[in-house]
Amino acid sequence: MTHPPTDSRDHDPAEAREPVEVHKQVEAQGPERTALDRLVARGARGAAWLVLIAMGISVVEVFLRYGFNNPTSWVHESVVFLVAVSFALGGPAALARNAHIRVRVLYDSAGPRLKCWMDRFNDLVTLGFCLAMSYAAFHMFWRASHNPLGEWQLERSGTSWNPPFPALVKGMILFALALMTLQAALHLVQSLRARPADHEPDNKENH
Repeated sequence: MTHPPTDSRDHDPAEAREPVEVHKQVEAQGPERTALDRLVARGARGAAWLVLIAMGISVVEVFLRYGFNNPTSWVHESVVFLVAVSFALGGPAALARNAHIRVRVLYDSAGPRLKCWMDRFNDLVTLGFCLAMSYAAFHMFWRASHNPLGEWQLERSGTSWNPPFPALVKGMILFALALMTLQAALHLVQSLRARPADHEPDNKENH
C-alpha cells in the first residue's frame, strides 16, 4: 500500500511556533538589569516617535514655505525642541539597555572575581558622574526657571513666537540625569550584592 507524498508545507505546529517562542524569550530577557531599566526601555520606544513627529512638521513647513509662500514661525523651534528632548532621553535609554560605548579588553580577560570588582567600580563611577551632572543640571534649570528675585519665570527663546522651550529643554535634561542617577544607584546595589560565581561560565565540568 502506497502512501501519498508528504507536502513540505505540512509541519508540526509546535515546530513552527518554536522559533517565535525562542525569539520572544530572548526579547523578554533583554540586557536590562532592573525593573526600572525595563520601564525606561519601554518608554524610550515611545519617545523615539518624537523624531518622526519632528520630521513630519518639517515636511509641512517645506510645503507651506515653498508651495504656498506661507512660512510658519513655530516649526523650526518645535523641531529643535523635539530633537533635544529625544536626545536627552537617550541617556537613560542607553543606560537601561546597557548600550553605552565601552572598551572591554581588560574586562573580557579578567577572572570572575576581578570582573565582579570591576563591575562595582564601574557602577560607582557612573553613579558619581550622574550625581555631579544632576547637580549642575539643577542649577542650570533653576536659572532658566526663576528670575533674579527668585520668582518662577521660564526662560523663553526671544523670537516672535517666544516659547519657553529653553527652560523646558533644561528641565528635561535635569529629569533625564536624575533618572540616570536612580538607575546607576540601583545598578550599584545590584553589583554589590553580586558574587564572583555569577560571572563564572555555566558549562563547567562536574567532577
